[in-house]
Amino acid sequence: MEAAVRDKKTTGVEDELALKLGALILRCMGPQGGEVLRVIDESGVSFAQIKVLVELQTPDEAHTVTSLAEHIGISAASASRAADGMVRKKLVTRVEDSDDRRVKRLALTTKGQRLADRIISARLASLEEFTGSLEADERRKLESALDALMKRPEVAEIYANYERKVSR
Repeated sequence: MEAAVRDKKTTGVEDELALKLGALILRCMGPQGGEVLRVIDESGVSFAQIKVLVELQTPDEAHTVTSLAEHIGISAASASRAADGMVRKKLVTRVEDSDDRRVKRLALTTKGQRLADRIISARLASLEEFTGSLEADERRKLESALDALMKRPEVAEIYANYERKVSR
């Protein structure tokens, strides 16, 4: 019985932390989802297509539908449907692999690259607006907490990929 009570208390603390993090994320997105959601909504692309679009922006990586599905955590069928829709919208092209003609790689078109750039720029603008609103002490504390989290391999990998996308 004591373990069940302890688990409930621990869960409550974890839930509180999750709520605080959720509130921070919503604040960083801006009012009503901010510019990012407006850009996505206006583009007429699905959530899966947005994930594919932003992932294709990674420099020096030629993706197949299967590799994209694995990397972004969706089924191969969902990735294939997303790619098909993006090809129809002229956001992505299918390119024959130079080593194996049976393999088709996906590449962003200029139109797709512009949309991916708009999404990432809108996301960064919301975050910059938030960080710009912080007091110096709040900023130092946030940066210290983020620096500690950047030591986690999965966070460091995301940061490195995101940094490459932003600095291209």
